[in-house]
Amino acid sequence: MINSTQVSYFTFGAYFNIGLFKYLFFLIIMCFYALIVCANLLLIVVICMNRSLHEPMYLFLCSLFVNELYGSTGLFPFLLVQILSDIHTVSAPFCFLQIFCVYTYVCIEISNLAIMSYDRYLAICYPLQYNTQMTSIKVTMLITLTWLYPFLGVAVSIFLSSSLQLCGNIINTVYCGNYSIVKLACSDTRVNNLYGLIYTCLVVFGPLSLILYTYIKILKVCFSGSKQTRQKAVSTCTPHLASLLNFSFGSFFQILQSRFDMSSVPMMLRNLLSLYFLTCQPIFNPLMYGLQMSKLRSLCKSLIFGKT
Repeated sequence: MINSTQVSYFTFGAYFNIGLFKYLFFLIIMCFYALIVCANLLLIVVICMNRSLHEPMYLFLCSLFVNELYGSTGLFPFLLVQILSDIHTVSAPFCFLQIFCVYTYVCIEISNLAIMSYDRYLAICYPLQYNTQMTSIKVTMLITLTWLYPFLGVAVSIFLSSSLQLCGNIINTVYCGNYSIVKLACSDTRVNNLYGLIYTCLVVFGPLSLILYTYIKILKVCFSGSKQTRQKAVSTCTPHLASLLNFSFGSFFQILQSRFDMSSVPMMLRNLLSLYFLTCQPIFNPLMYGLQMSKLRSLCKSLIFGKT
């Protein structure tokens, strides 16, 4: 058996030779990453520079856009290097660093969507008490909690994985995943599996339960409220629901690929599905919110074209 401390690098088995097409893929992915950075950075700057947007809803959005930058930066530069490289390897410390970035991104994303649904629930169901309920201190605490507990939880998971004894170093994906390394273990993984199950329940089912509860309450208010209330609910909840469904769609395919045998599916399709939630979500959110929310849209135009 090989101890994990003796594994100095991991090899990716999901890459295959595409010849000169690698330069085309490199250019496409680089342009896509540049678009993600520009779109999210633009909205972050707009929210930070305009005091009229220093409201809970926009501050939660700013946290979401920062997370999109964080998650995409944990993947795209690494992916660009691997596409141009003929030897698809990565050092063990960098692999665990990428796992930390990707997994914290996922946890922060779903937690952010949960607190955004809670914010909309208070704004629609309790509009008169909204300002007293969603204070600046409470907003700060919610955003801090959204970022802090995923960092701590994922750090424990990586510590458990790095302590395993490994029987190989070939990962059948295009980027590092915690479960891919656990599958290489030839030592007891019951502690890892138990912790992973508990943490997944807290990270996934906790926020999803909150989202489900808030939307049930919002729907009740919409059905019993005025037309203006329904219009407000639709305009503010549509981008959030679209973002949630897009992220859930991508995460579902990633869970399928990591937990079940997908050898019957073509490798190219498996790679695309595994990258979906890490590549489409960071560009989907800024475009959805930037186009849907008129206040953000007008301020973005003012910043780009210099109009007041």
